[in-house]
Amino acid sequence: MTATQTTSYDADQLQRRLREHLLLNFTDMSGFKSDDVPVFVRGEGCHVIDARGRRFIDGLSGLFCTNLGHSYGAEVGEAGARQLADLVYTPTWHLAHPAAIELAERIADRAPAGMDHVFFTSSGSEAVESAWKLARQYHLANGEGLRRKAIARRSSYHGTTLGALSFTAYTEARIPFEPLAVPTHHVSATNAYRHPQGGDEAAFCAALLAEIEDVIEFEGPQTIGMLIAEPVQNSGGCFTPPPGYWPGLRALCDKYGILLVADEVITGFGRVGHWFAAERYDVVPDMITFAKGVTAAHAPLGGVVVHGKVAEPFQAGRTTYMHGLTWGGNPLSTAIGLKVLEILEREDVFTRVREQEPAIRQRLETLLELPLAGDVRGAGHFWALELVKDKATRETFSEDEADWLLGDVLSGRLAERGLLCRLDDRGDPVIQLSPPLIADLDLIDQIVDILGDALVHAGERFAAR
Repeated sequence: MTATQTTSYDADQLQRRLREHLLLNFTDMSGFKSDDVPVFVRGEGCHVIDARGRRFIDGLSGLFCTNLGHSYGAEVGEAGARQLADLVYTPTWHLAHPAAIELAERIADRAPAGMDHVFFTSSGSEAVESAWKLARQYHLANGEGLRRKAIARRSSYHGTTLGALSFTAYTEARIPFEPLAVPTHHVSATNAYRHPQGGDEAAFCAALLAEIEDVIEFEGPQTIGMLIAEPVQNSGGCFTPPPGYWPGLRALCDKYGILLVADEVITGFGRVGHWFAAERYDVVPDMITFAKGVTAAHAPLGGVVVHGKVAEPFQAGRTTYMHGLTWGGNPLSTAIGLKVLEILEREDVFTRVREQEPAIRQRLETLLELPLAGDVRGAGHFWALELVKDKATRETFSEDEADWLLGDVLSGRLAERGLLCRLDDRGDPVIQLSPPLIADLDLIDQIVDILGDALVHAGERFAAR
């Protein structure tokens, strides 16, 4: 696993400087007292290369965001350079610039019908928080000031800013910062594998929607401002919705005057084969949050696509959106977003994702023959493999067993074989895969081979434990 590097790095010096100065996200730094922190210095296609020259498959698209892999940096960089030569910065506070205007128009053109307005942010967390503020002010403008609550789903992750963290159901991330900003009731995720009625799609969908309606009635419909959910839920392992679920959410929200927000920070811009997953699941939300794929990770950018109904009080001057971000709609980021959208269309990337989905599912399902593999689920280029202690009973692992299996066994084996993916223990333990949208089936075969080897190795280690 070696590759020629265009820039030379002293790997040992990088490790020393990192430990002395850099704080990492969601990372127990004590785990790297003796082992290297992975430091990547270059990308090629669907691969990244570390400071010691080792080559890895980028099996998680960085963090679900390198949708174009590492193949278009020079072309995207040229677009960024042209923008910087013309205009370095202007805010979108009482002002605007051409790149932000054009990108907002292009996103609106590709969003579901009626979703004609775009508010830009710097990240997904900010997008979610901005959606809540839009919902809150929308209801206030309409004389419904009691709508201070939200509904989200268990195991969900919607970001870590204090507003977005209110909707996130990752307990360890919430506890240090409670009480949180928005009172939120969390309902069941669309986890068919673990639900008593998961084998009957119609009954499963009906049970999920009935639970939500019960919560609405209990909390008081007049107090709930927003329901937020991911079309395919990331945390917990790529939970897909049963048929009818999203139209059912739309009907419930319309019945009770609640705004429906599709969090598409991950699923937007092709991850499941469409501009937005809302199209795939036949729903027109009131708002769609996005980030990650809009620039394919070439620059920070996020935002909210807003339906005309929600934008009306702001457009008509009945209220002013009391929110703003210095970098929201930044000229460099929006110019890069325009170029990325151009490439996605020119290369017909979404067609590839849709066409490859059945083959990816079939290849991953071959892993279900292995003892530890319990369930495969996902869509497009967004998949999870749930690990179980007993396939027949679906018994999961204890917390200690899961920590050992994911952290001590699988992590090292996958790194040794050159695959980057997510080993997630925020719910039942899963391996998550989300390769770049440009990945072909040959690369998928390599990924499945590596996973198969790692699972056989882990099964042997667990049996001998």
